[in-house]
Parts: sequence; structure tokens; C-alpha cells
Amino acid sequence: MAVPVLEYKPTTQNQRVSSFGTTDINEDTPYIYRLEEINSSGEIEELIWAAYRQVFNEQEILQFNRQIALETQLKNRSITVRDFIRGLAKSDRFYQLVVAANNNYRLVEICLKRLLGRAPYNREEEIAWSIQIATRGWARFVDALIDSQEYEQTFGDYTVPYQRKRMSTDRPFSFTPRYGADYRDKAGIVKTSWIHDTEWYKFLAVSAYPQKVDWRTLSAVLVGCSAIATFLLVLNWFVNSSIF
Repeated sequence: MAVPVLEYKPTTQNQRVSSFGTTDINEDTPYIYRLEEINSSGEIEELIWAAYRQVFNEQEILQFNRQIALETQLKNRSITVRDFIRGLAKSDRFYQLVVAANNNYRLVEICLKRLLGRAPYNREEEIAWSIQIATRGWARFVDALIDSQEYEQTFGDYTVPYQRKRMSTDRPFSFTPRYGADYRDKAGIVKTSWIHDTEWYKFLAVSAYPQKVDWRTLSAVLVGCSAIATFLLVLNWFVNSSIF
């Protein structure tokens, strides 16, 4: 039996900030893509591109990540924009790029930003939705968000999700990296603290080696190398003397 979503209160200041929308007079208001307003093949391509940009984010918009079958169904009006977004979030490529690279708490943050257009209200909301991922699985978690009353009231069946909340200090959601610091450090993708890390140059310290070296073996190797070098020099001198 699935655990119901825990109750939480929207206590963040971001909740009290006005949402983006066509009625807001603001130069940062995003363009809202709606399937009802599409009149040409070029416009539906723009809508599809906007959906990829919203779900896969700026860093993952690659030809290899395209879901051609879903695109075709949307162009033929066989599915709604909501189903197209659902299919992108459930795709194998999204799972490999985003889901597999994050813990449940960060997945909640990413999906609320990409699917509902807002950041988590607080830690309680992150915990509530992370429990849904753990108990219901990824696909049903996506369904819970996209079939939620909030999604229905905000985007409905024909609008591409967009960033709804103004964030005066943070960067746009589209610049959120697909993986967190824990995955980055574990995978060794980027080393950001090497300047302050004193461990990397310790192998240069001479004091670290005297007790670990077999001096007898090292002396024998050095003597042997010196003998070989001397022999080669003598042989070279003897050959040159014979020629002349």
C-alpha cells in the first residue's frame, strides 16, 4: 500500500511572490507555449523545443536525447502536451541523466522546478515527495506531480510548464545542473577544492619514503646500472680505437 503524501505548509518566502503569467507586467515574464495557439509546423517545433528545454534542461538538449515517437504523437495531436511532458520525464534518457545521478531529495527539487515550475516550499515538502519516490517508484511519482491539482490548475493539458516564481537572487531553473555535489565528487567529474587540498602534493615529500624503501635492493640496482654503463663506455671506446 502506497503511503499518502504527507501534509506540509508553504512557508517559504517564494510562495508569497507573485507568479509569472500573461497578466503580469514584467519584462522577465517568459513566453508561454500553448498547443491551442499553434498554427503552423514551425510553431509546434518551437513548442516541442520549449518542452525539452523545460524537462531536460539546457545542458541535456541533444539530438541523442530526442524522443521521436512522442514528438510524432504530439504533432498528430494523439497526445496532449501534458502527456508529452510525462513521457519525457519517464524516458530512459531522463532516467539515466537525471534520476540515476541524484538522491531522492534532489530529485524532488529538480522535478518541482521542471514539472511544476517552482522550487520546493520547504524541507517538509522535499521529505513528503521523497517518500513517494521511495515507496511508489519513479514513474508513479512523475504521475503524482503531473496529475496533481496544482499542475492541472496551472498548466492543464495544453501548456508547456515554465518557471512561475520570480527568484531575485538565484539563477533561472534552466541553469540547474543535472547532478548534485555528492554525485560530482563520487564520480570525480570536477575537483573544485584542489587549491585548498594539501593531500595532492604529499607524494613529493621526501620524508614520506625512507621507511618504505628497501635500500639494499636499491643499492644493488644502482651498482648494476653503473656497471652496465661503464661496460658500454669501455666497449664504445674499444670499438672506436680499433677503427682508427
